[in-house]
Amino acid sequence: TANDKYKLSINDLLVKAITVAAKRVPDANAYWLPNENVIRKFKNVDVSVAVATPTGLLTPIVKNCEAKGLSQISNEIKELVKRARINKLAPEEFQGGTICNNAVNMFTSIINPPQSTILAIATVERVAVEDAAAENGFSFDNQVTITGTFDHRTIDGAKGAEFMKELKTVIENPLEML
Repeated sequence: TANDKYKLSINDLLVKAITVAAKRVPDANAYWLPNENVIRKFKNVDVSVAVATPTGLLTPIVKNCEAKGLSQISNEIKELVKRARINKLAPEEFQGGTICNNAVNMFTSIINPPQSTILAIATVERVAVEDAAAENGFSFDNQVTITGTFDHRTIDGAKGAEFMKELKTVIENPLEML
């Protein structure tokens, strides 16, 4: 919370981190268009955000995340999620997107064609980590597991690994989101 003006969630931060990583590794932010047999890379990063609704999973899109700050992304996500849960999204608000963030199901993520990348986000867990400075030799840290699924017609494993490394770098160094 910033003077009670707005609250940022971990998901808001992840959407921005995904955006920064996608700008650094554009192959992750692309479509495979089979009818044209072509790969389309995007300059804009439109992040689909998975939302569980009474009628199933929807993925409303936060468009042009690369041009938005954290508070604007956060506000848009809150509004999109609220309207998704009451079935009040227009088709253009949940069809498309250039990359997907799935914080709903951490066990499996299926790519939303024609997108090439989807990220399965687990919940934050407290884990013991070695800490020589601590009295008992360990301390606790918050960690999250993120699994990337990539369409290898668009982004091969090496580029997928590069994207995941960039995402990790941004998450561990949040000032890189600014």
